Amino acid sequence: MPLIDSVNIPEGSRGKWTVAKFTVSEQDAKMTALRAAMQGRGYVPAGTYTQLTCQGRGIVMSDTPDERRDHYQAVHRATGHVLINGLGIGMVLAAILKKPDVTKVTVVEVDADVIALVGPSFKDDPRVDIVHASAFDYKPPTDARYGAVWHDIWDDLCGDNLPEMTKLKRKYGQKTKWQGCWGEYETRRYVGR
Repeated sequence: MPLIDSVNIPEGSRGKWTVAKFTVSEQDAKMTALRAAMQGRGYVPAGTYTQLTCQGRGIVMSDTPDERRDHYQAVHRATGHVLINGLGIGMVLAAILKKPDVTKVTVVEVDADVIALVGPSFKDDPRVDIVHASAFDYKPPTDARYGAVWHDIWDDLCGDNLPEMTKLKRKYGQKTKWQGCWGEYETRRYVGR
């Protein structure tokens, strides 16, 4: 199993974005465990984590154990040249870069402030290319072929995301051996599509 660790990026703010650490106490962890048991949800164990927040949107991504599990398949499938749509806190990127068979990673991120906050943590790895563009507008090189493509551009699970997921999967379908979208399985299961 590929290891997806907590991220190690500096805290900071830029524009409407903030990268910050947060701590879940033992007592808070017990309360979330109780809620999880009652509501059938996951819980966050005690520890210190990193989150990316956006004014007006709230938490966009974190490196809690549940969030790490959400991205396991993308990291597991990554090989060769990988394309990631959405930089977030760089958790998926960092995990993929640990794999010796990954030769290059192209990350497409729509927000320049997110790139400015998170991108510098990966500047010393020559395999990383971060592109400032929308996943929908980015035009990969004609000859580009990817070992895996991971779409992670949504803040939360919502049936409204499914048409966008389908659009991205069609766009990259001929360019990759495997692709996936964060939350697609859960969303399709929830909305019954």
